Amino acid sequence: MDTSFRISSTAHPDSPLAASCQLLVVEADDWASTTAELQRFARESIDSDWQAVGKAIPVSLGRSGLAWGIGLHGETGGAAPRKREGDGCAPAGIFAITELFGTAPPNSDFASHLHLPYRQATPDIVAVDDPASAHYNRIIDRRQVPAPDWQSHEEMLRDDERYVVGAFIAHNSPQPVPGAGSCIFLHVWQAPGVPTAGCTAGSLDEIREICQWLDGAAAPLLVQLPRSEFARCGIAIADIIS
Repeated sequence: MDTSFRISSTAHPDSPLAASCQLLVVEADDWASTTAELQRFARESIDSDWQAVGKAIPVSLGRSGLAWGIGLHGETGGAAPRKREGDGCAPAGIFAITELFGTAPPNSDFASHLHLPYRQATPDIVAVDDPASAHYNRIIDRRQVPAPDWQSHEEMLRDDERYVVGAFIAHNSPQPVPGAGSCIFLHVWQAPGVPTAGCTAGSLDEIREICQWLDGAAAPLLVQLPRSEFARCGIAIADIIS
């Protein structure tokens, strides 16, 4: 990814990027890519120019590549696939980053210095991926649900380190369309180059650094696309790539 350019602050006033001051830009080679590069961008205010933050880092995508998700980018044309539950695709588009999670207690030094809402992963915290559930695509405390209506879910407290720290990507949220995909996170990868079930993943140190950097006051967004779509798609971010 070429990080020598700056994103114009005024070229697209109606862009979903207009109110944001933090971006995670994930650029994949094509729709079938299972790996990509992630570059952070920030600006001091919505009237300032974007600047690259740090170096681009490698990330893993879904085992089936990318498919259009439901986010802030609106309707898209073309023949590219649409994200569906269980398809193994990471969502393409622009998405809010709304919440952090991890194994650290809320009063830990790490969690107490975060700048987005934080949820500790415990045996009671689950992510519901059953499209028939009223809790579809939500992270919930099952102790607060007297009569669970789901047949499948994902445990947020895992035996491996993949959810030691991560962020919730607001794909198909806050009003989920049943079957359009759920439980999309930025999390720790299994190993370099190993694809995910549909999330975006990186090394533990880099995901931790990103989560510490994200700030709710900056309205952070994930912009995740194949390279060709930055210039072609109608989501008003053509000048994000030089």
